[in-house]
Order: sequence, then C-alpha cells, then structure tokens
Amino acid sequence: MKAIVCNSWGLPDTLVLEDLPDVVPAAGQVAIDVQAAGVNFPDVLIIQNKYQVKPALPFIPGSELAGTIRAIGDGVTGFKVGDRVIAFVGQGAFAQQVAVPAQAVMPMPPGMDFDIAAAITLTYGTSHHAVVDRAQLKAGETMLVLGAAGGVGLAAIDIGKALGARVIAAASSDEKLAVCKDHGADELINYSTEDLREAIKRTTGGKGPDVIYDPVGGVYAEPAFRSIAWRGRYLVVGFANGEIPKLPLNLTLLKGASLMGVFWGDFVRREPAANLAAMRELMGWLAAGKVRPHISGRYALAETPAALNDMAARKVTGKIVIEPQR
Repeated sequence: MKAIVCNSWGLPDTLVLEDLPDVVPAAGQVAIDVQAAGVNFPDVLIIQNKYQVKPALPFIPGSELAGTIRAIGDGVTGFKVGDRVIAFVGQGAFAQQVAVPAQAVMPMPPGMDFDIAAAITLTYGTSHHAVVDRAQLKAGETMLVLGAAGGVGLAAIDIGKALGARVIAAASSDEKLAVCKDHGADELINYSTEDLREAIKRTTGGKGPDVIYDPVGGVYAEPAFRSIAWRGRYLVVGFANGEIPKLPLNLTLLKGASLMGVFWGDFVRREPAANLAAMRELMGWLAAGKVRPHISGRYALAETPAALNDMAARKVTGKIVIEPQR
C-alpha cells in the first residue's frame, strides 16, 4: 500500500510518498481501506513538531478517515469485512490502509458519502464539545465565531444555528463570508476591512456576544474579549494565527465572563461515553440536514503536501480531504 510518511520534522514538501506493506490488524483492531481522510490545521503543525501531540518519527500523518473494513483482528465483534466506517486515529489516515482499535470506529450512516464522513469527526466533534458541552449555548443567545470560514468555524455556525442561536461570522474576506452566509450566519464581519470592536458593537446593539468561539488567537482575541457580554463565555479553541494571545485577566472580572479551554482530543480520551453521545447527536443533525460539512477541495494521496500547503496558507474554506485510492 502507499502512504504519506513524515521522516523528519519540516514543512509539507518534506513529506514522502512511500510503498509500505499491507496492514494486518492486531487483536482488538480492524484494518480499513481508506477512501477519504480529512485534513485539519493541526496536521500542518504536527509535521513541524509544533503541536502538543508529538508522535515519534517516522509516522504517517492524518487523524480522521472514512473507508471500508478489509480485515478484522481477534476479539472484535460488531463489525464485518466490507462495512463502511468512520474512524478517528492519532495518526495514519494519509494512507491507503490503516489498522485502528475497534473502539475508535463507528458505522457510517446509510447514504453518506465517504468525503462527508471523513470531514465530520474532528471539526464537528470539536465544535460540538465547545459550543454544546463547554459553553452550553442556548436558543436565543448570540455567538460570535472568529475564523468562521475554516473547518471548525463553519461547524460552529452549523451547530449554533441547530441550537437556535443567533450567529455572527467574522472572517478575513468577503468571499469567505459568503460561505458563512450560505451556512446560516445572521451577521457578517470582515475584520480585515472593519474594526472588530466597532463591528461587534454594530452587530450586537452594544450588548456583546454571549459566546465567542475563537480558533484563531493572535491580535483578534483581546478586542473580541473586551466586547463580550456580561456572563459571556470565551472558547479558546486554537491559535491558527500562530500567536498565543495574552489577555488581561481583569477583563474576566469586569465582564463576569469565563475563559473556557477546548481540547477535543483529550475530551475523547477522558470522556469517551460523552463523546459518543455527542457524535450520535451530530449524526442525527446531519441526517436531518441541520449540519452540512462544506468540502472545498479533494486531493489525491500524492497531492497531500499541496493540501497541507493550502491549509497553511489559509486558502481553505470548510474542509478539504485526501482520497488515498486515487
């Protein structure tokens, strides 16, 4: 089988397409023919050794996938060869085959395409954990989403609207904001042409948002937090800007506000039952048309470096996927 291998820390162009032996599942595992693998911003950081997860070299990047089961290891029940499944793994998704612990696998809903199935796990899982579990966003409340046209940002818009909230989308271009509007955003802010604080005041009537979803960090964090509503909840999701902001903690006192960390990977590890319940709710919303992943690009396995470069250059709206079988 073919796989993308990270042999040394570096930028996407240092990744290598290699021929490796076919995978054989160990006890408790299933082997999957990968039909689609989701690309996420942490993939760009992991290969450079800039992420909190630091795999040993060499390794195959990629953490979420959809495909068909090709073989089953000893002791595995509930699955059979040929089943269409979704899996979230620490690494190994950018390959034609992968062996996965059976507990990390769930059946694909009937009628779902592989690319959609590969695009829902991390971004929608992260945003559900953030918006539903951590912030407990309620119908009628207002949520501001920074970096709203990215994978987790669009997922947050979808989830906010599914909950009955009013959603303000902030992004860096009118083209990106058009995608946000298509996903149901009620108000739009282009923070490359408009002062963020003034725009938040304009779109909230001066009250400020009840919840701020921030996967960006950097220069936008402080003006956004200064604009938050009384008893607001600020979700620290990530730092796609590349800069970890330093917020004056007196703002939490003045606003009666909460800073909430969102680390979905550890949530999955520590609270698997809660994550499974969240994924079931997400699949129900997907079947009902309340959420819909936006796939903006599909790449062959050999094009994985190009996919990661596009992600790093902020050229991606929604999700992109690798299709390893082509």
